[in-house]
Amino acid sequence: MLGQLVRFGITGGAATALYAVVYWPIATYADRWHPLHGAATWPVIANLLGYLVAMLSGYVMHSRWSFKGHGTRDNLARTGGRFFVVSLISLAMNTAFVWWLTGPMGGPTWWPLVPIVFVTPLVTFALNRFWVFA
Repeated sequence: MLGQLVRFGITGGAATALYAVVYWPIATYADRWHPLHGAATWPVIANLLGYLVAMLSGYVMHSRWSFKGHGTRDNLARTGGRFFVVSLISLAMNTAFVWWLTGPMGGPTWWPLVPIVFVTPLVTFALNRFWVFA
């Protein structure tokens, strides 16, 4: 399990980095490019776009490397469906962090990256390890 946690950390770090590369510039600068319902909207849109990139790349990386040799892969619909559910949980968590920290808290667009990097991965590791790729 320690090896899986290390591989998950590396892979999850890569997926999170991809998320951040998509999220931060859009959340920070999109209002300058195209005003859309105020600044609070762009971080949420950026979060969704970052999520899509991270989810797609994350499934491939986690199924082929992070949890390689753990559980079965004979039912792609089952594993893929469960991964999608976990991804939706991750999206909900990250969206809540983005909305709360950039909206009601009035924080800068980088604030949500702290719980997104340190809280969400722990929750998704547990769900992936014990449910998706079990």
